[in-house]
Amino acid sequence: MSKQPKVTFIGAGSTVFMKNIIGDILQRPALSGAKIALMDINPQRLAESAIVAGKLAKTLNAKAVIETHTDRRRALEKADFVVVAFQIGGYEPCTVTDFEVPKKYGLRQTIADTLGVGGIMRGLRTVPHLWAICEDMLAVCPQAILLQYVNPMAINTWAISEKYPTIRQVGLCHSVQGTAGELARDLDIPIEEIRYRAAGINHMAFYLQFEHQQPDGSYRDLYPDLVQGYREGRFPKPSHWNPRCPNKVRYEMLTRLGYFVTESSEHFAEYTPYFIKEGREDLIEKFGIPLDEYPKRCIEQIERWKGQAETYAKADTIEVTESREYASSIMNSVWTGEPSVIYGNVRNNGCITSLPANCAAEVPCLVDASGIQPTYVGALPPQLTALIRTNINVQELTVQALVTENREHIYHAAMMDPHTAAELDLDQIWSLVDDLLAAHGDWLPAWARGPRKVQAA
Repeated sequence: MSKQPKVTFIGAGSTVFMKNIIGDILQRPALSGAKIALMDINPQRLAESAIVAGKLAKTLNAKAVIETHTDRRRALEKADFVVVAFQIGGYEPCTVTDFEVPKKYGLRQTIADTLGVGGIMRGLRTVPHLWAICEDMLAVCPQAILLQYVNPMAINTWAISEKYPTIRQVGLCHSVQGTAGELARDLDIPIEEIRYRAAGINHMAFYLQFEHQQPDGSYRDLYPDLVQGYREGRFPKPSHWNPRCPNKVRYEMLTRLGYFVTESSEHFAEYTPYFIKEGREDLIEKFGIPLDEYPKRCIEQIERWKGQAETYAKADTIEVTESREYASSIMNSVWTGEPSVIYGNVRNNGCITSLPANCAAEVPCLVDASGIQPTYVGALPPQLTALIRTNINVQELTVQALVTENREHIYHAAMMDPHTAAELDLDQIWSLVDDLLAAHGDWLPAWARGPRKVQAA
């Protein structure tokens, strides 16, 4: 190991996210002198990110070396850590396509980046690029740890583990720690006083324990307080993070399942068949479901970035705060041996005994000089296992389509999606998939394009 780590950031044109991750890294003494290799295919965005990274280093008086690359393999040479954050196809055209084509069939979505027909298409666009990164890593940095921040997280993590099992990888999301903070705010309890344990799959993990430490050192179950607060109309409190979504979906599911899910209500509404239904605007109103939420966010982020880029370009220094992302904690623990615990998406391998061994599970992981070590959870409550399996079905079939290059499995994945199947019949699902594949065209791998070989009966 060199004296300072090399961190390669692929998709560094995602400047705001890059700023958060690199800012976290440079605040850690053991990492402050790292070599930071920024890589992106967009030269302008790459240059903007390099300016921001340089000013972060200046602000923190860090001795980091910042370099930029448009050649991915060159950027990866001798890397110790590889951070990946990109969106294949971008907001335009691909996200727009993922929303507008299903609308023609009456299929409405909120986020469409993880599951459903939107998540399936995003997986088909994204996984081949992640596999190409893995190929490069095997050639020039086979021992590096891949920190993957790309959606659809579970499909991506599963597909990498199937084709490149020797790559040291973890899928990272901030939903577990982020939602814990939201619940602490609803309860008016400092998050430092709350102990929790969660497990499941990405965007559908559940808090198996959510407890408040008492003055005598014991812990009190907070679930009764959350249920009572919801039934009395005190929870959820208005969200400053997303005022368009009042978070009622997750509280409602808490009263039905007995456990709180870690990903947002706008996400969860489209992972199940219960909340978004044609002709049921009463449900949309009752639960405050923000249809077309992701396109709205994309437009807002694009506009916001225009002003931020100008501000960063003119500033001598940039304010640095600690984000809630796990990347720097993982790097610090691996590099120094100082242990930490994170929630990561990894190949299940028996961590959650009630889920398939080869699926991508989200579980607590110990991180130290040996790397990322998932912990044993055991069986989930049966109602959670059953609901999670409905999402795993879609993930598994999408991964199978990618691994085997069998286009029929794309249709099978869409058939199994809970929301899609609740709204559309088989002929509609088949036609919708045809239309999406045609609309995405060259953004998809060649085997997924072209006319369907086997027609529905």
